This record gives sequence, structure tokens and C-alpha cells, in this order.
Amino acid sequence: MSQVYAKLAKHLDTLPAGFPPTESGVELKILKRLFTPQEAEVAVALTMRPEPVAAIAERLHQDETEMGAMLERMASKGLIFRAEKGDTTLYMASQFVVGIWEYHLNDLDEELVRDVNAYLPEYMRQSWMKHKTKQLRVIPVSKEIAVENAIMPYDVAEEIIAHQSKIVVADCICRKEHQLMGEGCDNPMEVCLSFGSGAYYYEKNGLGRAIDQKEALEILKMGREAGLVLQPGNSQKPVNICMCCGCCCQILRNLKTLEHPAQAVHTNYYAKVDEEQCVACEACVDRCHMEAITVAETAVVDRRRCIGCGLCVSACEAGALSLEQKSSDDQYVPPKTPVETFIHMARERGNR
Repeated sequence: MSQVYAKLAKHLDTLPAGFPPTESGVELKILKRLFTPQEAEVAVALTMRPEPVAAIAERLHQDETEMGAMLERMASKGLIFRAEKGDTTLYMASQFVVGIWEYHLNDLDEELVRDVNAYLPEYMRQSWMKHKTKQLRVIPVSKEIAVENAIMPYDVAEEIIAHQSKIVVADCICRKEHQLMGEGCDNPMEVCLSFGSGAYYYEKNGLGRAIDQKEALEILKMGREAGLVLQPGNSQKPVNICMCCGCCCQILRNLKTLEHPAQAVHTNYYAKVDEEQCVACEACVDRCHMEAITVAETAVVDRRRCIGCGLCVSACEAGALSLEQKSSDDQYVPPKTPVETFIHMARERGNR
């Protein structure tokens, strides 16, 4: 029985985001908690290319009706992804993060959370930090960017939302699992936005509720006022925007431990101080999740630690801080679609 979980772990590690092994084997414990042996066998046979039931059943030499029921159960449990194309339902593999872990938002328990929290730092070290193309990037909101900058639509949260026809909002799994363990913070919970096919999946699985653009913008404003970092999917047409805090988000927590966090994120901005306007109030220090700002006579931004989120700008009542664009040579242009992002990630990991 243990062999099927080792097989599944190895398969998940071939997907773009990876699922690296650990010395403790905690990743196998996680899979055993989530998948039955039969489900694990089916998951190993799926790729990230959406397929109809008939194709999957034929490849596994299974009855199509029985396979359809199995795939739908697995999708409903958050083990694989489901999408609709006309009247046809398609199924595909899910990565562990962002994917399987987030899809268990509504059925967390202390044992699962404990194992995942033991695994994610190792995942970040072995996979996320090692590869150039990340799953997420960091963006500001429009009012935090200096007006003279030429702003690309994919770099502005309001513009991303304005192009969505299907939006679902869900609780933040990071804050939810920390609260389950008696930790975490009091930041807003219902702030994670999904778009398009991801939104339909979240809605059908009962992970969130459908909202319109107006409410999405209100949630965006609430998240920024609370001091949350905006991290959309790393493409020009992202399928999500996460609103993250440095105390609960595994990505931000691990970034903070680095000497130069700015080198490990995709961002096109950095904070700049107008020393003549600065009153050394230290509001920006409290707002920065990366400890990128120190204050003596005036605030000083360490660009090697600044991830360009813009939170310090909105916190500065003196108007001494602004977001500046990086030079043209340092500008990051995200892949056009999530599929292109995954192709880049797979190539960097040596998977074609």
C-alpha cells in the first residue's frame, strides 16, 4: 500500500510546482491522509492536460461510468481539478501547491495542518526558492504607484479584477489553518479571489461564494487597509489573487528569512523615500512584512529586501513614500497565461 503513495509523490514531483521528498517522509503521511489507495492510483495516471472521462477510463482499462463517478468524487474532495468545456466535464491533475492543499480549505484538521506545516518550509527550500519562475508575484494597487509611471494592466489589481466575468471569494487557508492551531492573526479572512475556471471549481466545491466586480474591489480595499500583500498568479491573465500577511502566509514567512527577499519574487516596483517629507514616524516600519525599512533621522528602504507591495506608501500620512518602477532592464513581464507559466516552471525543473 505504501508503494502507491510513493508513486503518487514521485508523480506530483514531476508536475511544474514539484513535490520534493523529505528525509522524514512527511509528504507521504500527507498523501495517506488525503487519498485512498485507489484514488492515488487514479491520480498517478492524470497529467495537467484536461481530459474527458472516456480517455482516462480507456487508458486505465476501467469502465467509463465507474471512472466518471470516481473522478467526480476526487474532484469534489479537492484531489484533482475539474473544468467544463461546453457539455463535457474534463479532469486533470492538481499540483500540491497551489492546488490540492488550498482545495482542502473546508476540511482541515490539526493532524493534517501539522504535517503540512512541517512539509511546506522544506517544499519552499527545495522547489519554490530554487527556480526562477514562481507561481505567484507581487503587485500594488493603482493609487500607490507614482502617476508618471507607465503602468501595465497586469501590474494593477483593479485592472485584473475589471477583466473578470466570474469571481469567487474564499477564506484564506493560511490564516484559517493558523487559527485552527491557536495561532495566526485577526486580519480579514474572506479575501482570496479566484477567477474563471478556478472560480467555477471553488464555487462547485463549496469553497467560496460568487461575487461581482464591485464587491471584489471592496474586498481588495479592505485587504489593503488591513496591510495585506497582493499576490496574484504569475501570468498576465491570473486565475487568482491572494491577499497575504507575513505572520501566516508560508511564502512571505519564508521570504522574510532570506537575506535579500527582493531577489526571490517577481515585482516591478520598489519603495522610495522623500527625505524632506519624512517625519520619522515609523508607520512604514510596522507595515513592512519584509523588515525592509529602518528609521533613524528619516526612513531608509533596503531595496534588497523590498518586494514592492506598496503597503508602506498607503501607511505614510506624511506622503514621504512612493512606489517607483524598476529600470527597464529589471522589469518583469509575466507569461501571458497560466499554461505558459507552468511550461516555464517545468522546463526550469528539467521536465518537458
